[in-house]
Amino acid sequence: MLFEQCIGFLNTPPLWTKEQFGLTQFDFPQINLKDFKPTPIPNRIRLGHQMEYVFKQLLAYDTSYDVVLHNLPIREGKQTIGEIDFILKEFVTKTLIHVELTYKFYIINTDITEPIHQLMGPNRRDMFFTKMEKIKNEQIPLLHSNFGSKTLQDRNISVDDIRHQVCYKAQLFRPYGIENVHIRPLNKNCIVGFWLKFEDFKRAEFQSHNYYIPYKSEWVIAPHDQKEWTSHYETLLEINLRMIKENAPMVWMRKLDGDFKKFFVVWW
Repeated sequence: MLFEQCIGFLNTPPLWTKEQFGLTQFDFPQINLKDFKPTPIPNRIRLGHQMEYVFKQLLAYDTSYDVVLHNLPIREGKQTIGEIDFILKEFVTKTLIHVELTYKFYIINTDITEPIHQLMGPNRRDMFFTKMEKIKNEQIPLLHSNFGSKTLQDRNISVDDIRHQVCYKAQLFRPYGIENVHIRPLNKNCIVGFWLKFEDFKRAEFQSHNYYIPYKSEWVIAPHDQKEWTSHYETLLEINLRMIKENAPMVWMRKLDGDFKKFFVVWW
């Protein structure tokens, strides 16, 4: 499954290209995975941390960058005030690049006008704009703080020599029934599915297909046949339990013609 996660990570486009919002997108290298064999990662860590291990292993396999450090905590006395995701060194130019890694799943709420405010987690607790502002105003300046500079100096790294970039990948889900959504300057290629409310999922048009509710570690990968698929009725029962807990699951759908779809069912 780890190999499939790596493929899913590579196939997920960046949420924007080049520079937007004062943040430069890291240009992830093209990697041929023919001889790539990922090493196991720690169990029971959240998906964001799983993606950090995927990112690190892919770059270690590639020949474009050297991973200088990963997950370096910045401490003020005994208190951890932040963390540096990655510092990379480009092999050819020897340039040091600080990369903040983010991998998200956002629904597009077209009830909101501005595209940068439309993106939110399926449970409405995770907002793109808030995360983007935090990276720009907190996580990047952290390296230039007294504690951040001192932490890097202790490792013979000068903060003045570092370029700041983000690797911000995302899978986006449009509202069901709305084919064309306008999210510029964000990357429309990130749209991979749709979202709908629980009541809408009960409709007749969904009843003849089969379904699978993936574990969160599977959210990154594309739907495939090698799963235990269930009927619409059985899936409704399972999703109803999630609705009671105010938890919006991702669902894979296998249509009668063999086509796959992925979507979120929201409780709100």
